[in-house]
Amino acid sequence: MFEVKRENKSVETKDNSLKETLQVHEDQVKINIDLKDRLKKYIRKLEDTGSSITKEESKKIELETFKQLYKPKLDGNEESYKKVPKFYFKLPRSDDILSQKLREETRAQFLQKKSKELLDNGELKHLWSLLEKSNGSYSMANTDELTIDYHQFRKIRDEAGPKYRPYFSAEVFGRLQAAEGGVGRVKGVSLFNYVMRRVWLQQTRIGLSLYDVTGQGYLTEHDLESYIAELVPSLAALDGLDSSFTSFYVCTAARKFLFFLDPLRVGRVRIRDVLSCSFLDDLLELREEDLPMELQEQNWFSAASALRVYGQYLNLDRDHNGMLSINELAGFGSGTLTRAFLQRVFQQCLTYDGEMDYKTYLDLVLALENRRQPAALAYLFRVLDINSQGYLDAFTLNYFFKAIQEQMIAHGAEPVNFDDVKDEIFDMIRPEHPSRITLQDLIRSGQGHTAVSILLELHGFWAYENREALAAAGDHS
Repeated sequence: MFEVKRENKSVETKDNSLKETLQVHEDQVKINIDLKDRLKKYIRKLEDTGSSITKEESKKIELETFKQLYKPKLDGNEESYKKVPKFYFKLPRSDDILSQKLREETRAQFLQKKSKELLDNGELKHLWSLLEKSNGSYSMANTDELTIDYHQFRKIRDEAGPKYRPYFSAEVFGRLQAAEGGVGRVKGVSLFNYVMRRVWLQQTRIGLSLYDVTGQGYLTEHDLESYIAELVPSLAALDGLDSSFTSFYVCTAARKFLFFLDPLRVGRVRIRDVLSCSFLDDLLELREEDLPMELQEQNWFSAASALRVYGQYLNLDRDHNGMLSINELAGFGSGTLTRAFLQRVFQQCLTYDGEMDYKTYLDLVLALENRRQPAALAYLFRVLDINSQGYLDAFTLNYFFKAIQEQMIAHGAEPVNFDDVKDEIFDMIRPEHPSRITLQDLIRSGQGHTAVSILLELHGFWAYENREALAAAGDHS
């Protein structure tokens, strides 16, 4: 009896809902018919007058007619506009201490809540035990390689609990099995590594967000330096770092993030970009105590690399004033950077009374040591583009190569004809415009680093001219 009453109630509810829908539809039809009638009357009135009107008068009449037809409807719904929820909140002013404190406390509570949603070490161990008990199959080639199908994948998700569900979606399974050849199964190790990596990224995101003062998803140079400074004590590979050098190390490390992740030079980087690049992995790699020296030398964030860069800066600073003049910078690297290039660097970059500080020097070092990277090519392109026209033409190439020819004469070598070099550069880059090389042309060609090296320093031009001999010597060695 109870079941019958419930069914009747359900049917009545559906009928009422259908009636309401039909009533709304009928009301809308009536409104449309009324509007059509009004428009027909207006058109008939214009035809009856038969008077010619100007374009301006026609627009005015149309506007008045529109207001007459639609204003009553708008006035009737005016109250609804007050119900639109507020969706934009301005950042509190610097002098509004109470609002700032409230915002900081709210963000801290939010980040704490997000942190609690992450899996801890005990929960990760529990996940691994569930994988081992999943009755998955083992590979014939490797008996230790456990694989699971989608049914077992869902079973593990249900047994693990609601906290694990974000890591066990159908999309995750599809991506993992596609990466392994699309055989309908995923490796247990791949799934576990994915979960660990995602937890680590979320933890790091929360950690970086603590330094995001405005809560807009960006880190300024000061925010980055604060994060790295507090991270230094946890990096075992930096245990021997002198305390007096720490501030220079932090500056050196933060500068790489800004150089590559802030192409518009606005002084901030997105937290999302920091997480998606490999720089953070390189920095956290220094947590290992027994990191080989070879790897440390290749890692920009290692103590060995930072000391090398800072040591070069001190050696160039012959007058020991903490800044570099153009004459002092001429000794950089092989000492063959052309005068024309150095002058453009000092014109284009921020200087203080005609001298370069350590941060500006770091940008130059990062550009010259990473010439294959788009950010480095963009930096060098701005220096080479003497007329700020967005492209390099024959005049620009000749301006810089003339300095190469002068260096060749100074070293007792016969200068190379510019036209030959110009043709080689254009053939190498193959720009879209036959007489203009843009930054995109340099990046797209894959030979941009070679082209700029020919124009910047004699050593780079010499390496290009003798590339075949150098390649043969490398093969023999």
